Amino acid sequence: MEAADDARVSNEDVPPQNQDLTLIHTSVAVFLSDYGWYLLFLAVGVYLLIQHLSKKRSGGNESQSASAVNQDPASVARRQEALEVSRQRMQEELNAKAEEFKEKQKRLEEEKRRQKIEMWESMKEGKSFKGNARVAQNTEEASSSTVLKPKTDQKLRNSGYNPLSGDGGGTCSWRPGRRGPSTGGG
Repeated sequence: MEAADDARVSNEDVPPQNQDLTLIHTSVAVFLSDYGWYLLFLAVGVYLLIQHLSKKRSGGNESQSASAVNQDPASVARRQEALEVSRQRMQEELNAKAEEFKEKQKRLEEEKRRQKIEMWESMKEGKSFKGNARVAQNTEEASSSTVLKPKTDQKLRNSGYNPLSGDGGGTCSWRPGRRGPSTGGG
């Protein structure tokens, strides 16, 4: 029996250690090391969501209270009158622009009709219609057509010109496409 008492005494001398807490401590440490970043991002996301929802809720309450305060009948009536005046002014501007556009269209149609009449009359007379400005130039050219201008002796081709060479054609020269792997195909 004394051996049993000695065993009990030796157990009482050593402070008891709870192995459950060390087991929990190690399991939490392993979990955080494996999933720590995920938990951090989740916590930040939840925080931002709560902030967004609280702003939304508080913003809605402020607008409701502000609209309740601004329901003064006189201010509402003034606001509606100002809105009506601005709508009338904008409508008048739109009507004025529409009238100007109609007048411009009428002038253009009248000008076209007048030109068609002039063209028809000139066709009856056997002349070709070229417009007023061109008719004045034609009369000047007809009076000066009696004086002939001497022709200059000009060759059509220069001696060094070859149309197949590609140079000498000015800025418009044809160049073959680039060869390479970008052309596709196999």
